[in-house]
Amino acid sequence: MAVKLRLSRTGRTNKPSYRLVAIDEHKRRDGRFIEILGSYDPLVKSGGIVFKKDRINYWLSQGAKPSATVESLLKKA
Repeated sequence: MAVKLRLSRTGRTNKPSYRLVAIDEHKRRDGRFIEILGSYDPLVKSGGIVFKKDRINYWLSQGAKPSATVESLLKKA
């Protein structure tokens, strides 16, 4: 099973928020995930990024691939 770190959309119409999740790469965007690793709120001006860095490092050490968006958010955080 190949694992990816990617964003899953939550929130409501015109008020998006996202969860950073570890998920099988063949699942849908909002499909069943393995673990929640944090959250991202793009509407908050001070960043709105909350990540569990120890769990993210664990999944990266296990070979999980971050999406391009997640990679840029990890650099910001």
